[in-house]
Amino acid sequence: MVKIPEPIKGFFTKHPGLYDFLKDLAFSLAVVAVIGAVLYIYAGIWPPMVSVDGISMLPNMDNGDLVFIQGLNRGGVMTYEESLSTGYKAYGDYGDVIVYKPYGDPSMPLVIHRAIKWVNESETYHPGLPPAQGSGYITRGDNNNGVYDQATNICYGEPVREEWILGIARFKIPYLGYLRSMISL
Repeated sequence: MVKIPEPIKGFFTKHPGLYDFLKDLAFSLAVVAVIGAVLYIYAGIWPPMVSVDGISMLPNMDNGDLVFIQGLNRGGVMTYEESLSTGYKAYGDYGDVIVYKPYGDPSMPLVIHRAIKWVNESETYHPGLPPAQGSGYITRGDNNNGVYDQATNICYGEPVREEWILGIARFKIPYLGYLRSMISL
């Protein structure tokens, strides 16, 4: 048991409301720390969640969804092409949804799109598009009419390299992403 010095004990005896407030504050901070630790252990990365900002993943992810992710150290990416033979689905379609930084550039907004297939450097992955400039994932949003990110200014000609990937989307909570987006401003 911790012995509280007399001057502090006397102060809190005169101000019981302040003592109760500090106890509640310490308890709340401990709960937040435990939740943060559990999320980090689960995800293997920080931050363990992102918010969806846009409509490119409709109808499977909505603007304002809060998405919890896991790092690649917790499991590999299952592509759309691989999932066709296994039947694996995530967010209403085959393959995993990944969160990545285009070109690995931290100043660019994060993209949350489906991993369609893996390509090796110099491989042609779609008629009319240039050969891959590196090895990585070909990605697209579910609401992008079949247009790959690599055919747009999101990641033109560049497959998403593993080191650009923040994580794999595992589950979502509708609307809480709005709150996260407001706090991040």
